[in-house]
Amino acid sequence: MNSANKLNAYRVNAVGSASPENLVVMLYDGAIRFLGAAIRAFAHEDPLDFNLTIHTNITKTQAIIRELNHALDLDKGGELGDSLSTLYIYFDDRLQEANISKNKEIIEEVLERISVLRDAWSESLNQQSAAAVSDAVGASESIPDSHTPLAQTDTPPESPGLSLIG
Repeated sequence: MNSANKLNAYRVNAVGSASPENLVVMLYDGAIRFLGAAIRAFAHEDPLDFNLTIHTNITKTQAIIRELNHALDLDKGGELGDSLSTLYIYFDDRLQEANISKNKEIIEEVLERISVLRDAWSESLNQQSAAAVSDAVGASESIPDSHTPLAQTDTPPESPGLSLIG
């Protein structure tokens, strides 16, 4: 198996085993990567390569943004869901404008805003993970060791009720 096939197999496995929250971060990472490639394309001297690279990477980013927008559950998302949807539509419109006019500043603007969203999602996941680990450690401290009969403990062990989603 060549390295390209190994990388593709790794990506398929990573996506298939990721939580919905991690998938959002992965989508943001992809959008950031594609926008970075579009910005780097402004250094290309060949007009065909310049236009094609920018166009290809912007349209890939738009596909990600549209998927993020379609994945929103606006009934459960409340004001946050509505705000994200409006923001995604704004990003899509701005990227369309950047693609038509080949405007680097617009791409940089969207990249900066998507990076902020990505960092916020990542931080939220880190906080959830830390809380889950803290709950698990706290629960393990309340479980009597195997040498102590259950009847000798002061209180029965508690069920921690962990939730990785929140």
